[in-house]
Amino acid sequence: MYRKSKWKRGYNLEGLGHGNNEKSVPQLLIRDLKFEKSLAKLMFSPDQENHPSKAPVKYGELIVLGYNGSLPNGDRGRRKSRFALFKRPKANGVKPSTVHIACTPQAAKAISNKDQHSISYTLSRAQTVVVEYTHDSNTDMFQIGRSTESPIDFVVTDTVPGSQSNSDTQSVQSTISRFACRIICERNPPFTARIYAAGFDSSKNIFLGEKAAKWKTSDGQMDGLTTNGVLVMHPRNGFTEDSKPGVWREISVCGNVFSLRETRSAQQRGKMVENETNQLQDGSLIDLCGATLLWRTAEGLARTPTVKHLEALRQEINAARPQCPVGFNTLAFPSMKRKDVVDEKQPWVYLNCGHVHGYHNWGNKEERDGKDRECPMCRSVGPYVPLWLGCEAGFYVDAGPPTHAFSPCGHVCSEKTTAYWSQIPLPHGATSQKISLHLSHACETDPWA
Repeated sequence: MYRKSKWKRGYNLEGLGHGNNEKSVPQLLIRDLKFEKSLAKLMFSPDQENHPSKAPVKYGELIVLGYNGSLPNGDRGRRKSRFALFKRPKANGVKPSTVHIACTPQAAKAISNKDQHSISYTLSRAQTVVVEYTHDSNTDMFQIGRSTESPIDFVVTDTVPGSQSNSDTQSVQSTISRFACRIICERNPPFTARIYAAGFDSSKNIFLGEKAAKWKTSDGQMDGLTTNGVLVMHPRNGFTEDSKPGVWREISVCGNVFSLRETRSAQQRGKMVENETNQLQDGSLIDLCGATLLWRTAEGLARTPTVKHLEALRQEINAARPQCPVGFNTLAFPSMKRKDVVDEKQPWVYLNCGHVHGYHNWGNKEERDGKDRECPMCRSVGPYVPLWLGCEAGFYVDAGPPTHAFSPCGHVCSEKTTAYWSQIPLPHGATSQKISLHLSHACETDPWA
């Protein structure tokens, strides 16, 4: 049904441009993999998954960047690599109501009442503004953060480059807020989702202390920013094969949009962007300063390749029986169930020149601590890593065959998918944690080498 092809001798990967003076993750081009268009049609269908007619309404999904479909030790409970937002049986959304200025009895009651949501803005030791929130029967609220307390629906921990277990992520001091943000979804079509900085704690309160950036708006309302901020980037042209990266913005506690602060935790807010909103779009990125989430709408996911389709592509590549140009042994991508275990037939790539081989022991450079290898095809010296198939279908912008790979991790996916993600700029002023722009575990190697 499909035309077979082999990885020819001199099978090459070439670096692509970084674009628009922004730091971006380079990609490597794998040549000579040809597939029939019918294969793409196989893995791309608007109604690829059949859902029962009475299935609950799905608003969308949040997917953590830096993992290949699951956390290192597996997804457990509310701590997982992706989280689906469904319409709740009963609305739990809230909306702002009464404003109390200073330490009045009403303000004290609002703070102490566990049945009353509120946001407290501490202006000074002598003055606090408390905004009460009332129940909104038209919205559902979902909260994301590092805390494991019950108000958090999706527990997110720091994405550590090269981490292989949950203990690796727990050994560093987290920069993610315990109650990082909240997403409010409208219960009626078109099920619009909006994001707000900060989440309500177990007492249904949000506290912004004296050192937090806060201010009074032109209409007399209060607003503020969290310590390390919640940044959002909406893609241009939607999340499709024509997608282009947008501009990173910061979202306030009340959902207003601002340009980025000079540093991540500066007290001075950026300039308000009045022509933009906090409404999430298919493909929006949410940076929590330690972990980055991708928002996919239900409609967008319906147009995304499924894991079954990716598995069909893997089998098609292996059926072509590609060979190592030097050892002449047959190469094959391992099963997706063994995505973290290097197989003896797995293809390896020299990142500097892009030549693909089977694994071998020659070419070590002792003067470089054995970390670099010399390619037997062109004698260029550089990192030598295994190639992995990207298993997180939610990151794909199209249904193309896996012909490209990311550097330095070696994860393989479609050309347009790597072209899009390689252009994503890093938010300025972040801490030492960088956005993990790979389809799998982030690699600690310098991506601009």
